[in-house]
Amino acid sequence: MPVIDCFVPADAAGDATPVSAVPGADLKAFAGTLPPREAAWLETTRFAAGEGDVCVVPDGEGGVARVLLGFGETSLAHPSLAVGKLPGAIPPGTYRLDDTFPDRTLASTAWGLGAYRFTRYSDAAGDARRLALGPEIDDVMLVVGGVSLARDLVNTAANDLGPAELAAAASQLAARHDAVHHTLVGEALRVEGFPLVHAVGAAATPGRAPRLVEFSWGRRDAPAVTLVGKGVCFDTGGLDIKPPSAMLIMKKDMGGAAAVLGLASMIMTAELPVRLRVLIPAVENAIAGAAFRPGDVFRARNGKTVEIGNTDAEGRLILADALAYATERPPHLLIDMATLTGAARAALGPEIAPFYTDDDDLAARLATHATAQADPMWRMPLWRPYMAMLDSRVADMNNVGGGGFAGSITAALFLSRFVSSPTSWIHADIYGWNPTARPGRPEGGEGTAIRALFAMIRDSYARG
Repeated sequence: MPVIDCFVPADAAGDATPVSAVPGADLKAFAGTLPPREAAWLETTRFAAGEGDVCVVPDGEGGVARVLLGFGETSLAHPSLAVGKLPGAIPPGTYRLDDTFPDRTLASTAWGLGAYRFTRYSDAAGDARRLALGPEIDDVMLVVGGVSLARDLVNTAANDLGPAELAAAASQLAARHDAVHHTLVGEALRVEGFPLVHAVGAAATPGRAPRLVEFSWGRRDAPAVTLVGKGVCFDTGGLDIKPPSAMLIMKKDMGGAAAVLGLASMIMTAELPVRLRVLIPAVENAIAGAAFRPGDVFRARNGKTVEIGNTDAEGRLILADALAYATERPPHLLIDMATLTGAARAALGPEIAPFYTDDDDLAARLATHATAQADPMWRMPLWRPYMAMLDSRVADMNNVGGGGFAGSITAALFLSRFVSSPTSWIHADIYGWNPTARPGRPEGGEGTAIRALFAMIRDSYARG
């Protein structure tokens, strides 16, 4: 079911069935407001309004009178996200959220996120559950559309989404919004000064050659916002090959690029008053005679030399060239997103995205919006003493930290050496994947953290 089909404008919805949010503590009082027949149904079904409980109340004529969604006994931090459960739990039809929801825009967004289905390889469509939307429809649609774009890209198998196809997806998005875009491919990367991007992708077959996509959108005199996304379309680990179990979902290693494209889609659709620039280094970390090796030394775009301590730490290499390029024309705000380290998952698990920045005000604003959007992010420290872990005896730095400690932090510190001041910079070490289904978050690819980032950007660069 394409996500667009899960919404309908309120003026075209007809008699939409109401959906009510019911805290467990208020269940008795709420039941007293219902017609006797409906109140009796709650008794019959023993609906307790527990967190995520759903009660479909019949109308006595074979239809649905209303739907009740339990919020539990306590005040949930984000009860509206539970709405994401409904598209898979109620009969087909058209529904509307009543005024019992504390945040109807977030609740409506959760509906759309929960209605998402990936249908490229199988027919997962079904009878539609549509939600009627009023004035909030544009905001909801652009956010759900951006997340769905990211999910679709991550969920696509690597044989159908290599560097060329990822670059094409970026170019198509740019073209839809009349953005200026171009792509460097293969040997042109080395000629134009992107040696690390070229090295990581050099072992791929000619049809999957490495490339760098760039597009720009918006007024030239607007505040500059640059997004950089890691686009490793499949990661074998290179010569430091991953074990089979770790390779199973490595199609998602371009999740940073997917997230950036979803975020860019939101920004351009909302017509935010910014000068947007997007950089996607797209590669496959393959194994062949041309593969880069442990112990190799490369000179990055900014002139710093990097010794390769591990070929499975390739994402930071392609980001290094892209970040150096991004800050040659320092933007007001620079955000990079990458499925970068397993250490980030060990620290915070799959649901919380760690982020790094030296800008305390920026960190506070992002944390506020992450909480408000139920898109959890957590600030991690750029602990400078750990920079010594990246020391190399033969080059300016190694691409991995020694000792096996603080892997996410040392990866962020590595990237920081390619970001020149005075740019405000955020690095997000995301997972890009839901290992299990939750309301509004189906199992599979995810546009991690982009709802929070979009809300922060929109708030920071509001129309004057």
